[in-house]
Amino acid sequence: MPKPAKTPTKTSEPVAELLDGIRSRDPDRYLLVERLRRLVLALAPRVTEELRYGGLLFSAGPPFCAIFSYDKHVALEFSQGATLPDKHKVLEGDGKKRRYIRIEAGADLFNKNITEYLALAFAATASGRVGRGSSARS
Repeated sequence: MPKPAKTPTKTSEPVAELLDGIRSRDPDRYLLVERLRRLVLALAPRVTEELRYGGLLFSAGPPFCAIFSYDKHVALEFSQGATLPDKHKVLEGDGKKRRYIRIEAGADLFNKNITEYLALAFAATASGRVGRGSSARS
């Protein structure tokens, strides 16, 4: 299976180690994580990523989303997902703040309108509607 092209940002060593671990256990899930990661990083040059809570936490000032890889799926979690409009009815979870989208295959990136939800979460952060100190695990 071919490796995807390198993400156009400097990847920290902890993030690279997490990605290598996912790739060694499940190459298909790795490709899914990498595609999702690229969508997040493409939102704006100021988006940063770090290893936190066993996944990838993305911030633009405050954190706005995270990617977690599980045995049979990948979760795209939104720090303030309870405030996002869910017109496609794909957000899961009933926590006070956090919501997630379960992604099992590459087609889910399109079928579940992932770029739309990422744009909404990022816009909420950019507009200041997401408070500092929020975490993906709230």
